[in-house]
Amino acid sequence: MSILHMVQNTPNTVFKSVFLSAALLAVVGVTGCASKPQVNNSARYAVAPDFYTVRSGDTLSGIAARYGLNYQSIADMNDIAAPYRIFVGQSLRLKNTGAKRSISTQPITQTAPIQRQSIALPSTTTTVTQTPKAPTTPTVVTPKTPVATATTQQNLRWVRPSQGTVLQGFDVAKDVKGIRFGGKIGDPVLAAAQGQVIYAADGLKEYGQLVLIKHVDGYITAYAHNNKLLVSSGQQVTAGQKIAEMGNSGTNQTMLEFQVRLDGKPVNPNSVIRID
Repeated sequence: MSILHMVQNTPNTVFKSVFLSAALLAVVGVTGCASKPQVNNSARYAVAPDFYTVRSGDTLSGIAARYGLNYQSIADMNDIAAPYRIFVGQSLRLKNTGAKRSISTQPITQTAPIQRQSIALPSTTTTVTQTPKAPTTPTVVTPKTPVATATTQQNLRWVRPSQGTVLQGFDVAKDVKGIRFGGKIGDPVLAAAQGQVIYAADGLKEYGQLVLIKHVDGYITAYAHNNKLLVSSGQQVTAGQKIAEMGNSGTNQTMLEFQVRLDGKPVNPNSVIRID
């Protein structure tokens, strides 16, 4: 039978009130007992050593929790500032005792103090650090200019790619993107400058048998309408080296169409080779 049913069936009003109050107190008491948090005091911390060597995966807060310590106190004892980074092999003081700290971290090699050395110059016995006994005019040693590792445009030796007559000059408006030389089938076609062959084939029908040579400073030269190719892709060539024989592939006239491109754009070959 429920508590409410018992109260409703009780005739005395005062008794009902007293009984109801007692019942409510009993319910509250039961509820309070059921919701009271249980304190678990079984947690035990490991005994903290004076010093702890950091292992892989450790964090400052994790080490502190393991020994029931405050991570900020550990940080203060070891002069560790936020964001509290620690390193594998680092020795951390966990107790503020008088014990000396044993560092087991990997030592950082300190650069030894710079010692003044005497460096003999190739052409004199006087050393760089020698101090003269009397004030004299110091000898200025001019360093040698370092040798450039790449050939510059000024160092390129440009040559005329054909000894044939000029049939047509550079004229972008007429779609002539280079200089066209006349001649006979088999006449030599020469590399205009030192470089590397990056194409030697007939994949572009309008240019026939074509050779492309890459030079320094963004220059590329093209040699079109050849009858025979004498170089292959990847080959290094020198200025004036015979790379092909003149022909009429891709056109109806025996000729060499010679182009110079800078950063991919055609330029007048006369800007690098005086042909006219």
